[in-house]
Amino acid sequence: MSYLETTHDVYKEAALTPDVGLCCTTNPIWELPGLKIPKIMQEMNYGCGSTVHARDLTNNPKMLYVGVGGGMELLQFAYFNRQKGGVVGIDVVDEMLEASRKNFQEAEAQNSWFKSEFVDLKKGDAMNLPVEDNSIDVAAQNCLFNIFKADDLKRAIEEMHRVLKPHGRLVMSDPTCEQPMNDALRNDERLRALCLSGSLPIAEYVKALTDAGFGTIEIRARKPYRILDPKNYPTDELIYIESIEVAAIKDPMPEDGPCIFTGKAAIYYGNEDYFDDKKGHVLLKNQPLAICDKTAGALANLNGDDIFISESTYHYDGGGCC
Repeated sequence: MSYLETTHDVYKEAALTPDVGLCCTTNPIWELPGLKIPKIMQEMNYGCGSTVHARDLTNNPKMLYVGVGGGMELLQFAYFNRQKGGVVGIDVVDEMLEASRKNFQEAEAQNSWFKSEFVDLKKGDAMNLPVEDNSIDVAAQNCLFNIFKADDLKRAIEEMHRVLKPHGRLVMSDPTCEQPMNDALRNDERLRALCLSGSLPIAEYVKALTDAGFGTIEIRARKPYRILDPKNYPTDELIYIESIEVAAIKDPMPEDGPCIFTGKAAIYYGNEDYFDDKKGHVLLKNQPLAICDKTAGALANLNGDDIFISESTYHYDGGGCC
C-alpha cells in the first residue's frame, strides 16, 4: 500500500467516525457577526492552524480549498463570498465529501445567510486539480501538503500556481520541523498521513513554493504543534514540531529572487527625517517598517550605524515595503 492509499484510508475513517484528536489546532473558532460553526464541523476540523484571513477575502474572491475536512473553513470562506459556487472544495475521499455535504445542511439550519450552493464540492486530487488555469483568487490547504513526498509536493504546489490568477494567493497551514527525522519516522506511512513525519524545515517548505514561481512569500504565524517522544514513537530524541501559516502570492519573480517575509523590520534612528536607499525603501525616523529578508540583507550590507534590523519573528501581518 502506498502512503497516499494509507492517507486515503485514514481520512475515510475520520469522515465516517469523526476523530476530534486527529489534528490538534489551538486556533480559536472565528467569531463573526451571524456566523455559527456547527459542532460537527468543529469536531472534524482536521487542520493545524487557520487559512482564513479577512485581508485576503475582499471583493468577493473566487476561492479554492483542497482537502475539505468537515467543511469548517469552507463555511468560513463562504461567509466572505455568499455567491453560488463562490467557493470550490476538492477532496479525493468520497466519504469526506459526503460528510461535508451533510455538515453544510446543518450549517444552513444555523446560519440564515448560508446556502449549500455557495460551496461547489468536487472529487479530485491535489496533483491534478479539476480547475481552470488562472481562475482562482485565493486557494488554501490546511495540514495537507506536509503529507506529500517531494515529487508529489512539487506537483501539488505547481497545480495551485496554475489555477491562481496573477497576484492570487495560496494560503496554507502545515506542520514544520527543524530537526532531522530518522528513516523509521519518515517512512512510517501512517505517521505521515497523521501530519507528523512529513514535516519539513521552514526553509525547504519555502523553497518548494518559490521553485514553483511564487514571487512573494509571507510567513504569518509560527506556533508549537506536537512532540514526537521516544516512549511513543521510533525516535531516540524528542522531536519538536511547529505549525506555520504561510501565504504564497503569484507575483512575478523579481530578478534578484523572491521576497520572503519572516517578520523582520527595519527602524531608522539617524539624524534626518527619513532614510531612502534609492531602491524603493523609505524608512521614516523611529518608525518600524516591515521588510523582506532580501531587503534586510541589503540594508545590513550598507554597514550604517543608524538602522536597526530585527530578527525574524515569523509573524507577518501585512504592510511594509519591498
